[in-house]
Amino acid sequence: MKLNKAILPVAGLGTRFLPATKSIPKEMLPIVDTPLVEFAVDEAVDAGIEEIIFITSHNKIAIQEHFRRNIELEQKLLDAKKDYQVERINLGKYKDIKFSFVNQEVQLGLGDAIYQAKSLIRSDEFFCVLLADDLFYSKVGVTSQLVEKFKELGKSIIALNKVDSSETKKYGVIDPEKLENDIYKINDIIEKPQSDPPSNLAVTGRYILSGEIMSILKDTKAGFGGEIQLTDAIKHMISSEGVFGLEYDGKKFDCGSKEGFIDANIFFAKKQNLIS
Repeated sequence: MKLNKAILPVAGLGTRFLPATKSIPKEMLPIVDTPLVEFAVDEAVDAGIEEIIFITSHNKIAIQEHFRRNIELEQKLLDAKKDYQVERINLGKYKDIKFSFVNQEVQLGLGDAIYQAKSLIRSDEFFCVLLADDLFYSKVGVTSQLVEKFKELGKSIIALNKVDSSETKKYGVIDPEKLENDIYKINDIIEKPQSDPPSNLAVTGRYILSGEIMSILKDTKAGFGGEIQLTDAIKHMISSEGVFGLEYDGKKFDCGSKEGFIDANIFFAKKQNLIS
């Protein structure tokens, strides 16, 4: 089973970070000195992904430019004897990575964003989804953890973490059947349950999904919030193919919120010994 593609939905408006995101994509905001989106791309590459598919919008050219070589800047750094900086802006690990960009005209939900890549994903392959807003710190990347379990199970699998009962209404929440260690068979999934959540195991922004989900998304109607929810398509796939969950090992920062973004900057600044 092929698994060499990852979809990164980055077309959102980033309204919670206005006015900064009026001209700068939210995904380009830095964690210390590294754009948020670069963490997700690196995590995918480290997991063996060979093609990164960005679902983007016409006003987010900065993301495309970030992953393109800048020969003029490289030469200026070399002339200034700052050779060590060249590798930071032209990472060798991207040399054989294919970057694809698909424009999403209107933001109609995560499910709709994933569906924009339908022409690039075959029904007989699996692919990863990484939401850049969710930043992880772990010894082994969360996507790599999912890939390892995927190789054992051969089925769609989603990263999970436990949340406080008061927080379940903010996430997709699963009805779990524990199999072994941190692996669960998912019996049901509910998007942002406002009451009576089936568990405290919430979906995080890392997925491995069957290409068959594209045909499901094609017929998925708008759900919670009037958006086409990826959760609703996964719910359908649970009954047709089976879907599993992995309670990952690592620390998560919700960088879609100001609090999580600040926490991440403080954490990684400490890791770099920039602050105590």
